[in-house]
Amino acid sequence: MKKVAIVGCGGSGKSHMARELGTILNAPVTHLDAAFYDDEWNALPMDKFTDVQRELVAQPRWVIDGNYNSTLRVRLEACDTVVLMDVSTVAALYGIFSRQIRHGAGHKGNGVHNRIHWGVIKYVSTYRRKMRPRVMAKIEEFGSGADVVLLANRRQTRRWLRRVAAEQS
Repeated sequence: MKKVAIVGCGGSGKSHMARELGTILNAPVTHLDAAFYDDEWNALPMDKFTDVQRELVAQPRWVIDGNYNSTLRVRLEACDTVVLMDVSTVAALYGIFSRQIRHGAGHKGNGVHNRIHWGVIKYVSTYRRKMRPRVMAKIEEFGSGADVVLLANRRQTRRWLRRVAAEQS
């Protein structure tokens, strides 16, 4: 496991997973929110964002977290492992609100990018029904050479991270 793409709904634990896995694998971690948005929440043009990802996935080792379905193919074609944080809608909503309470709004570094508004709540609320099938289809189409790990809750996540850590020892 050298090149890991972590995807899933906002609030599912992608950034936490990326930090932990990056430490275990001794691999650089990129949070795509940090690459896509500047400090004032201005988005990078999509062609430049795609180019940034192509540069990242050309490296020999990496952990990248973020959904960004329009550029998911770039990561899926390059990764050896896909981790889908497949938590329930309730868990994801809890995740975005508890992160906001713990860290406040804005860019906090280390993968914490908080900006809750109606669009974010709607996206998280409808992710499993609308976006998850699209993500799964892309994983099937472009990630065929990768191991796929589905983690449905925080307990499974902790167990899987312990197992990966033990395998790396």
